[in-house]
Amino acid sequence: AEPFQKRPGSRASVFAAEEQPLLTGLPAAAYEISKWVYGRRVGRNGHVVWERNYYSVPFAHIGTTVDLRITDRVIQAYRGHERLTSHLLLPEGAANEYRTNDADLPAGEKYRQWDPARVREWAGRIGPAAVTVVNRIFESVPVAEQGLDAALAVLRLSRRYSAERVEAACRLALAGRVRSPRYAHLQPILATEQDRAAGFRPPRDEPIEHGGYVRGAEYYAGGAK
Repeated sequence: AEPFQKRPGSRASVFAAEEQPLLTGLPAAAYEISKWVYGRRVGRNGHVVWERNYYSVPFAHIGTTVDLRITDRVIQAYRGHERLTSHLLLPEGAANEYRTNDADLPAGEKYRQWDPARVREWAGRIGPAAVTVVNRIFESVPVAEQGLDAALAVLRLSRRYSAERVEAACRLALAGRVRSPRYAHLQPILATEQDRAAGFRPPRDEPIEHGGYVRGAEYYAGGAK
């Protein structure tokens, strides 16, 4: 480099002495354009939905909302300024697929996710009418996960009532006008013992509680579609 005419040094020497020490190295990863999506709820199965696919979030955050940062390659879940997890983005065109990090699952006994297959398996242990109710719930929503809560609400009735009675209530509800009965249709049938009044017998080890026929399934269907 040519020296200065009226001062000692040159452009190169000034750069080396004053500017070069202030420079920092390039980042290890190239800058990626990203977009943010806020307030996505973490489902009961420990996953958040993005573009019809499911990405795991640490199980402690089930039921909360998280923010998603999406690039061309990855999807990351944040809670405030804390990054909770990161996944490679599923390819365009994929649907109803899962990305699950083992670290996001509870420790100890292997965690089994709630998914449509597991819900249908539970319904199958109750009976064919329960399977029909669950299948119709899944058919009524655009993404399977949207039907999980409704299907589980129906099946959890078997924790309060016998499986035989829940199956009978499902048959009675399916005989009504509502194509896809939900908890709101089945619970009143069981609470008022209409499944028994309609001729569906309870198991022998469950004593019969006598009660009159209050209203039919048509009434509780209420015109809901």
